[in-house]
Amino acid sequence: MEHVTNKLSKPSSNISEMVSKFAKVCKLRSIGVFSNDHHYQHNLIGNHDGSSMGEDSSDATEETEFDGEKIHPQPVVVPSKSNMYGDKDIVKLFDTVSALKLAYVQLQEAHIPYDPDKIVSADEHVVAQLEALCKSKKAFKEKQFSKTKLDSSRSASVRSEIDVIEKLLERLKSQDRDKDAEIVRLRQELLDLDAGNAVLVEKIREKSLERRNVTILNVSMFEDTFKRASRAIHDFARPIISLMQASGWDLHLAANSIENGVLYAKRSDKKYAFEAYIARRMFNGMTLGSYDVDDVLRFDDPIDSLIANPNPGFGNFCGEKYMLVVHPMMEMSFFRNLDQRMFILSGKHPRTPFYQMFARMAKWIWILQGIATSIDPNAQIFSVHRGSKFSDVYMEPVQENKEGVIVSEGEQSNFKVEFMVMPGFRIGSTFVKSRVYLSETKQPAGT
Repeated sequence: MEHVTNKLSKPSSNISEMVSKFAKVCKLRSIGVFSNDHHYQHNLIGNHDGSSMGEDSSDATEETEFDGEKIHPQPVVVPSKSNMYGDKDIVKLFDTVSALKLAYVQLQEAHIPYDPDKIVSADEHVVAQLEALCKSKKAFKEKQFSKTKLDSSRSASVRSEIDVIEKLLERLKSQDRDKDAEIVRLRQELLDLDAGNAVLVEKIREKSLERRNVTILNVSMFEDTFKRASRAIHDFARPIISLMQASGWDLHLAANSIENGVLYAKRSDKKYAFEAYIARRMFNGMTLGSYDVDDVLRFDDPIDSLIANPNPGFGNFCGEKYMLVVHPMMEMSFFRNLDQRMFILSGKHPRTPFYQMFARMAKWIWILQGIATSIDPNAQIFSVHRGSKFSDVYMEPVQENKEGVIVSEGEQSNFKVEFMVMPGFRIGSTFVKSRVYLSETKQPAGT
């Protein structure tokens, strides 16, 4: 007895404090003498082992009477089947807590009646269950730490993969931008090559005209030169019209002063009146004669040919025709002075944009005149008078989609010439058609 007393009188350990706290948490209270303690234990163990809960569930929550005294046990929490089969750690934890509760009940029973041996045994049982709980807690923390570490490792791995993919995406985007820039560069290079090819084709055609052997000059080459001269007149008419408009000229009155009473199909067709004015002045008094055009063809810019290798014939032709085409009043309104005119009258040729365009036009008309008789000594230039009936044998309309005669129901439509834009040529038996502006006159059928 003394041995038990000494053993129980030892200073309380941490385990005893945990028992005390656990007793408060569980809120278990015993009253009276446990004469039938095995009956209560049997109920607890039976419920924990999975016996029928339907029959005994009310006994677990009702008051139990032992020899006239009542005890209020804490209901035993049994893990559900989903947890039992779902997580072994949770099942084990519930088993440990249940065992701890049972050990604590045994510890209470050992006090009434007071039995030191049972108290020591129950105390050791409680301590063992508490230690099992501590181990479960430690194992849970270690598992959580391991899981967190694993998740962190996986997250770092995923982040690393994402970084690699993002770097690859940026590299692909950069390559795509480089490819787009390369495409733009190649397109520009292609345009430059096309432009260069066009210049080379132009030079080849011009060089073909440089040969003085008459046998290589033919009607096809003359027609090509004719088209170039016509195009040059059109190109020079554009700045003339723009300068007149900028200087406040009335283009309608100006067009009527050139060709009066013309009924234009479109307002923009008035440009043909200005082209006709320039062609009329450039071909005025022209007599066909054979002369050397090599010096003019050798240079792309006719001003260079006039300065580097002066050709009196071509130089005089440019000076005389400029005075006829550009009236002093017109030049004064364009440039607010007559400096350019005075410079040309002195026998020089200014390198101004306006005069360069004029000299380019004069170049092709000069060449056209010089090679006509080289192909055919009997070559002729002819014009078409206003009011003449259109003939597609020696005329070509400047308007698009025009044919000689259009026959419709009940009437016959004829085209007549309003004015000539470009004179025609006869080379041997071939007509290089004159370019004319047409109007349509309708007459009833049978007239």
